[in-house]
Amino acid sequence: MRISEEVQTALKDNKPVIALESTIISFGMPYPTNVEAALEVEKIIRENNCVPATIAILNGEPVIGLTKDEIEYLAKSKKVIKCSRRDLPIAIGTKLDGATTVSGTMILASLAGIEFFVTGGIGGAHRGCNNNFDISADLDELGKTNVSVICAGPKAILDLGITLEILETKGVPVIGYNTDYLPAFYTSKSKYKVDYNAKTPLEIAKIIKAKRDFKIDGGVLITNPINEKDSLDEKTINDIIDKSIIEMNNLGIKGKEETPYLLSKIAELSNGESLEANIKLILNNAKLGSLIAKEYAKIR
Repeated sequence: MRISEEVQTALKDNKPVIALESTIISFGMPYPTNVEAALEVEKIIRENNCVPATIAILNGEPVIGLTKDEIEYLAKSKKVIKCSRRDLPIAIGTKLDGATTVSGTMILASLAGIEFFVTGGIGGAHRGCNNNFDISADLDELGKTNVSVICAGPKAILDLGITLEILETKGVPVIGYNTDYLPAFYTSKSKYKVDYNAKTPLEIAKIIKAKRDFKIDGGVLITNPINEKDSLDEKTINDIIDKSIIEMNNLGIKGKEETPYLLSKIAELSNGESLEANIKLILNNAKLGSLIAKEYAKIR
C-alpha cells in the first residue's frame, strides 16, 4: 500500500486526515467535471487545515493520497473497475486499476489509520430489495469497519426506510447534523428520523471518541443535509428517479452497474441539476468533515 508523504506526515503528527473515494471520479460524473469536483473537495479540506487522502487502486497497488495526475488518469481511463470489498482482492491480485466505493474506501482508510471519510451519499437497500436482496456492501462495512462517514444521507435512488433498518441491525449510529430527519441526498430531509441530532462538530467528535474508547467496532454515519438553496424539488426529483428506475429495469441493468446508470440518467432528465446538487453537497460535506476531524484531533 502506498501512502503519500503528505498523508504519512499528517498521520504521524496527529493532523486531521480526510479519506475520499474515487468511484465518483471514474463512475459518478462526466469528464472534466469529475476532476474539477475532486480537486475542489481536496481544496476545501486543505482550506480547513486538514489533509485530503483520495483513495484508489493503481496497477494493483492501493494508493492513499492520489496526485493530481493520478486523479486525471482515473477520470479519463476506461479500464478502471469499481471496487467494493468483494472486488479489492481481484484488483490487487491481478494488478488492475480500481476506483473505490464507500466500502472499498472504508477498508483502505482503516488500514491506513484514517478515521474520517467524506463522500456524497452511501449505498444501501435498493427499492425492491425485498424481492431481489439488492443491498449495498456499504451497510455491512459500516457495521464492522472503524471509519466515520460524513455524507448527505443514503443516495436518493434507495429505499431509505429499509436502509435505516439494516443500519440499526448492524449497530451503526446515524447522526444528523442539526437535523432530526434523515437527509435524502438531493433534498434536505426525508420522513425518517435519525438516531440523534448533534448540534456541533465537537458533539459529533465526542460520540465517535466514546465509540472508539469503548471498543465498539463499526462506523459512525454522520448525515449532513444539503443546503436548502441547493436542494432540488422533492416531487420533481422523485418523479425523475422513478422514471429512471423503470427504464433501468426495462434495460435489464443490474448489480454494480445500477448506481452509475441511475445517476447518469437522473442527471440527463434533470438537465444537469442533479449533478450540480451532487457537487454542492459533497463540498458541504467536506467542510463539515474537516470541522469534526479537527475537534476529534483535539480530544482523542
